[in-house]
Amino acid sequence: MFFLLLETVNYIEHYGLQRKKTANDAYERTMPWHSWNSNHVIGRLMLFELSRHSAHHYNMASRKYQILKHQPQSPQMPTGYPGMMLLSLFPPIWFYVVPQQMQEIG
Repeated sequence: MFFLLLETVNYIEHYGLQRKKTANDAYERTMPWHSWNSNHVIGRLMLFELSRHSAHHYNMASRKYQILKHQPQSPQMPTGYPGMMLLSLFPPIWFYVVPQQMQEIG
């Protein structure tokens, strides 16, 4: 059960976002727009600020999730983490909602 939860969270945090390859075949530095973020209160409380995932990857990897700050420049999930986790279990709905959100962020 834990594995399913972990992989579902990993999926929704990174879906559709890519880093570009540099000239030397490495990937560009991770920036806030390379992972989804959520500032919805219920998900923040239930998951101890895990929803501020972008800050964790960008410049605060050593900080605990509980003290991470919201990153407004990162892509924002249309719902909080609990809603996105449920949405991911229904692929037709996921592939309707999430690409629309991706178009909005460019």
